[in-house]
Amino acid sequence: MRIGVFVCHCGSNIEGTVDTAAVARAALGFPEVALATDAMYTCSEPGQDAIVQAIREKGLSGIVVASCSPRMHENTFRRAVERAGLNRYMFEMANIREHVSWIGKDREANTNKATELVRMAVEKLRRNTPLFSNKFDVTKRVLVIGGGVAGIQAALDCAEGGKEVVLVERESSIGGKMAKLDKTFPTVDCSSCILGPKMVDVAQHPNIKLLACTELKSVGGYVGNFQVELRKKATYVDWTKCTGCGQCMEKCPSKKSEDRFNERIGVTTAINIPFPQAIPKKAVIDPASCRHFLKGKCGVCAKVCPTGAIDYEMKEEVLTEQVGAIIAATGYDVFDISKIGEYGAGRYPDVITSLQYERLLSASGPTGGHIKRPSDGAEPKTIVFVQCVGSRDKSLGRPYCSGFCCMYTAKQAILTRDHIPDSQVFVFYMDIRAPGKLYDEFTRRAMEEYGARYIRGRVAMVYPQGSKYIVRGADTLLGTNVEIEADLVVLAAGAEAAAGAPALAEKLRISYDPYGFFVESHPKLRPVETNTAGVYLAGSCQGPKDIPSSVAQGSAAAAKVLALFSKDKLESDPQISRVDIKRCVGCGKCILTCPYGAIKKIDFRGEPKAEVVATVCQGCGICTSTCPQGAAQLAHFTDDQILAEVNALCRF
Repeated sequence: MRIGVFVCHCGSNIEGTVDTAAVARAALGFPEVALATDAMYTCSEPGQDAIVQAIREKGLSGIVVASCSPRMHENTFRRAVERAGLNRYMFEMANIREHVSWIGKDREANTNKATELVRMAVEKLRRNTPLFSNKFDVTKRVLVIGGGVAGIQAALDCAEGGKEVVLVERESSIGGKMAKLDKTFPTVDCSSCILGPKMVDVAQHPNIKLLACTELKSVGGYVGNFQVELRKKATYVDWTKCTGCGQCMEKCPSKKSEDRFNERIGVTTAINIPFPQAIPKKAVIDPASCRHFLKGKCGVCAKVCPTGAIDYEMKEEVLTEQVGAIIAATGYDVFDISKIGEYGAGRYPDVITSLQYERLLSASGPTGGHIKRPSDGAEPKTIVFVQCVGSRDKSLGRPYCSGFCCMYTAKQAILTRDHIPDSQVFVFYMDIRAPGKLYDEFTRRAMEEYGARYIRGRVAMVYPQGSKYIVRGADTLLGTNVEIEADLVVLAAGAEAAAGAPALAEKLRISYDPYGFFVESHPKLRPVETNTAGVYLAGSCQGPKDIPSSVAQGSAAAAKVLALFSKDKLESDPQISRVDIKRCVGCGKCILTCPYGAIKKIDFRGEPKAEVVATVCQGCGICTSTCPQGAAQLAHFTDDQILAEVNALCRF
């Protein structure tokens, strides 16, 4: 075998603390190394051309590149060696940037460590064998999970690209959090005026199949060929007959059902349509509030329904869909402010969340767009906004910034003065974070044009005093304590992962972070992809995002799906596990531990054996480490290859 070693300077990233020329000289002494050199930027076009030229002129049969992380450029170099006629798997990468130069300043020690990593890569490459992909058909349909603005954008873009879309929403209407907003920043235009047309487009698009009141039950298969089971909840209304006329809501005698759409600051009927612009505009019965289900009586809605759409015997359904790709756009939830007892949330009716305040501002809200205190319906004159509630707080397990709270508080401060001209707004904040286009100008406008008084400091406690609430905090700029008598306190609750997000991630076989948000494949190079091929991310399921960012990511995810579907056949990754039938004893441990369900039990001449389903296997290697006989081996990372690296490192 003739091996070529290329050591990258990466500008000063590596060369600054590693003697790359010395590493290259040392590599010339390794077994079967025919060429070793160093270069400024190996990933650049001249750097790749040098690799291609060396393979052709020197007759190299394997390449080692010592540079950055394989996550960054492994595919770049694999494509380069393929252009020169080598199999893409006759290539190895030694990470001497993240693993060496970025973590130490001792040049001599770093040079020695980089040399050892190159030695390990050479020893592994000597045992590499060419691997080849298989081709398979692709189902050109996409499942979008979540009907918020990101999911809507992704669904519409895929549908406009000529692909069939199955859009799943667990609530009775699409729209997500954006549907609950009155206005949007920084333009202060009507949220429903922006979102409404897109929701109608979803309902009317011939390529979109909308399934509301539906959740994901299970996912099987692999990229290009997913088998998805969906659980369609019983609405007790036949939506094929319901016209959304609202007569059932008018006559329903049970009028104290929890109004989830209005963030529980109002009540609604047991049968209801969540808001006037709902899509689909169909009624749903809440069995927890309906007298028919609670007492076996009533039935008023069934009597007044002009189309006979009420069906008290309706059962949950399980639907099956075949899709080639999945976009997760499940959004976020609002932090539970009752966890901060010193603010009195949940105990004091006039301490509310910013999203509840948004519903008070909205014309479709419980007060018809008039700002009224929940406790007595009076118009508040002094309103205090408290920032970073459930954000940037390690003690609550929420150390991250939710990103959009500064902006929506400024928006609500402006809208408050529009609704109540003689009101006074106070905002307690830690820092103002407004990095988007026209964002900083917007927050300045709230202060300078609308008179919002910003106080830099944390609020220590909120407590009632008569009909008022005392907000006690600190002004860290003046170095004094502050007490404000407020009529209404609005807590800018941060964003957290949607309920059930970790469970959904496990069904999709994707990763999630300690806070429940889904993890992308690479934060810079693959921001909408996951480590499971064919599954993409859009919107706040990945982390808190404002509307423009969510829409952009929805379109980006759709672009990835359309690129995937542009091919009639897909190629499988050959870096998968294989089972040696002769060594397998049929214990089934690999079947139990495989997170992808990629191993099945077969009968081989009357004996149980394990077999890997090649198209499902993701090459994680768990079965390899589990198998007591060593029968399961991961291609390109076999025991022999890994032990060769260990021996190279531990040589004496």
